[in-house]
Amino acid sequence: MKKQVFIIDDHELFSRSLEMMINSFDDYTVVFCGQSGKDLIFRLQDSLKPAPDIILLDLNMPVMNGLETMDWISVNRPELNVLVLSMQDNDDLVLKMIRKGVKGYLLKDISPQILLKALDDTLNYGFFHSGKVTQALLNSLHCDKMSTVDLKDKELQFLKLACTEMTYKEIAEVMNLSPKTIDGYRDMLFEKLDVKSRVGLVLYALKHDLCSI
Repeated sequence: MKKQVFIIDDHELFSRSLEMMINSFDDYTVVFCGQSGKDLIFRLQDSLKPAPDIILLDLNMPVMNGLETMDWISVNRPELNVLVLSMQDNDDLVLKMIRKGVKGYLLKDISPQILLKALDDTLNYGFFHSGKVTQALLNSLHCDKMSTVDLKDKELQFLKLACTEMTYKEIAEVMNLSPKTIDGYRDMLFEKLDVKSRVGLVLYALKHDLCSI
């Protein structure tokens, strides 16, 4: 069965072109297009319709923009996979959206191949670490460090493995733990480090020299 994608973007011409592109991919299909965060929330609150596998979210939209939409998602539906697809090339904005829980940040001039990889990586690994995100992380290393948190040995081991392209299941096998236990480590670190996504874990690890790009 094809993975279901939502597109939330108020530019109808771009949205329809993006829909055609995604529908050309073997494993994906667009099932909903909305023009604001309000449209997305209304659809998500329809209990008779399944949740999407991935949401492609624009930032500049009327009624309810991308930042406001992610604030709602982080509180009400944090399990959703959201990728930002925007024209805004701003490091501070990239980091802000990562901290709000998006799985990756893409610019609208990317190639179809990169978009497909972003969709695949998000579902397989829980994040897409694009060149844009990498640059924003590198630039942020020159800013103030995040506050340091004491981590136990197992938590530190999990954090370092989470910075690789291993799936959580593969991390569980390497650490010789059950997937449920690994989920517990992930959720515990989300709370301890005040992040909402795997990309947020990578950001913390990079700032504290616990992994390298």
